[in-house]
This record gives sequence, structure tokens and C-alpha cells, in this order.
Amino acid sequence: MKITVKTLISAPISKVWSYYTTPDHIVQWNAASDDWHTTRASVDLRAGGAFSSRMEAKDGSMGFDFAGTYDQVIEPSLIEYSFGERKAVVEFKETEAGIEVSVSFDPETVYPVEQQQQGWQAIIDNFKRHVETN
Repeated sequence: MKITVKTLISAPISKVWSYYTTPDHIVQWNAASDDWHTTRASVDLRAGGAFSSRMEAKDGSMGFDFAGTYDQVIEPSLIEYSFGERKAVVEFKETEAGIEVSVSFDPETVYPVEQQQQGWQAIIDNFKRHVETN
């Protein structure tokens, strides 16, 4: 089973790709709610390269590292990565209405599927806002 979240962004694909893959931008959009933020991010955008984002509650009560390895990178259309035993695929498609970004990922077993989908959708919605307003 995979979970998929999507958004449609009004911006050139080069900008969408850059904002999705650049640490300076990732720390500005990578959060599921206003009480969380990403304090740091690193990206080695190539097959076999590593990535990491430190996500923390703004009140300092908790945090975690989201990290993994890129399996395949085809600029500006595809990123496949592994994080633990799970995998994700990010696709960037040019459409007449804008750039469709979809993320499909293996769910984890701790939290309900609906909660995971809502959290990842909130993050990609923040990404859309960041790209379109900057």
C-alpha cells in the first residue's frame, strides 16, 4: 500500500525543483503545522546521496530527524528515495494548469494512514505556498 499526496503549483518547473531540493528553502516550508519547523536540512542530490531534515516542535518539546538516501534523481522530473525500510517517489509533471507535484510513500505502522496522509499533504501544501509567494 502507498499513500499519495499532490499539489498543483503555478511556477516554472525549474523554480519548483529548486525550492524542493535546496536546503535554504526546505527549512522554510517543511512543516505539517504552524507549531513545528525544520531547523536544518542537508541534501546530496544524486543517486546514493544522503539527505536529512531536523524537524522540531517550536516549543522545544520534541523533534526528530527525517533522513535517507536518494535512489534515483532525474532533474527536473523525479526523485526516488529510501528512508529506513520505506520508500518514496516524488514526481514533477508539467501540465497546462501548472506543475503537479505528487509524493507517494510507504506508510509506517505507528500512526493511522489518515493521519500520515494529512501530515504529508499539509507539508506539500506549505511547499506550494512557499513557491508561489517567494
